[in-house]
Amino acid sequence: MTDEERKFLLKISRMYYLDELTQAEIAKKVGVSRPIISKGLQKARNEGLVEIIIHDEAEHTINLEQEIANAFSLVDVIVVPTAEMPAEVAKNALSKAAAAYVLKQLKDASITKLGISWGTTLANIVKEWPNEAHEQLKVIPLIGGMGSNRIELHSNQLAYELSKKLGCNCESLYAPAIVETEQFRELLLQTPTVADVLEEAKKIDLAIVGIGNPYVDSTMEEIGYIGAEELKSLKAAGVVGDINSCFVCEDGSIAKNTINERVIGVNVDDLKQVDKVIAVVQGVHKVDSIIATLRGGYVDTLITDEQTAAELVHKIKGLVK
Repeated sequence: MTDEERKFLLKISRMYYLDELTQAEIAKKVGVSRPIISKGLQKARNEGLVEIIIHDEAEHTINLEQEIANAFSLVDVIVVPTAEMPAEVAKNALSKAAAAYVLKQLKDASITKLGISWGTTLANIVKEWPNEAHEQLKVIPLIGGMGSNRIELHSNQLAYELSKKLGCNCESLYAPAIVETEQFRELLLQTPTVADVLEEAKKIDLAIVGIGNPYVDSTMEEIGYIGAEELKSLKAAGVVGDINSCFVCEDGSIAKNTINERVIGVNVDDLKQVDKVIAVVQGVHKVDSIIATLRGGYVDTLITDEQTAAELVHKIKGLVK
């Protein structure tokens, strides 16, 4: 590039980007055609004479979304901007964003059955869910849940509360999430009230699930589903997380000889057959659990907060090295 050409490109760039003249106005001022100005402005960018920087708080989250989606071949990733927010405000922001995203998916008339798992994150989503009628829907619990301890977190309760906000019907799965023995589980699975709901749950069009870390801030431990002996067993089996109360190992495989054999709910192999599986997760302590779940291919959409996403990308980059 000659000095003369460089001066010309800088001149028209200043007029376009700083003085905010149109390309036609610049062409008239310098005595050339508008296409020459257009090509000159593009060349100024290509040569690095002009850099366009977008100062947008969403840019950071968009980059995080792309890195996560590319790393695990996800259909969609939504990172909710929550930097500088107090914990409670961030939790509500995530819940509202997740509800809005799912409602957008429900505009597809082919979606008639929606499944929901259980837990603190999903309970907060239902709490923040706006009233919007979708009478064609049926909400189905993806895992059992009986008893009086933290009933507001149970899949049955969440399915019922969500169906009220959607103005539609729901099913109930009359069984505990985890039973004491494999034999008792097999007996329950043979009862029509349990078998029929689980069979219908396999035919859902969209699922909303959470991802848990059984060792840190575990709702399952808080409720009493797992204790010290179970935690010891999970660690011995290489478990790093769970989805719909199905425990998975670091490589995403389903853990063997664990509580999995005593869970009553839709298993993750059936979950893989669902058209849309949306996982909503918050908390940097769940990053390893998220990675394991995504490696297993159990979800196709991830919705998370900015801090968790940033730590997830940091961990992904470390794994690549």
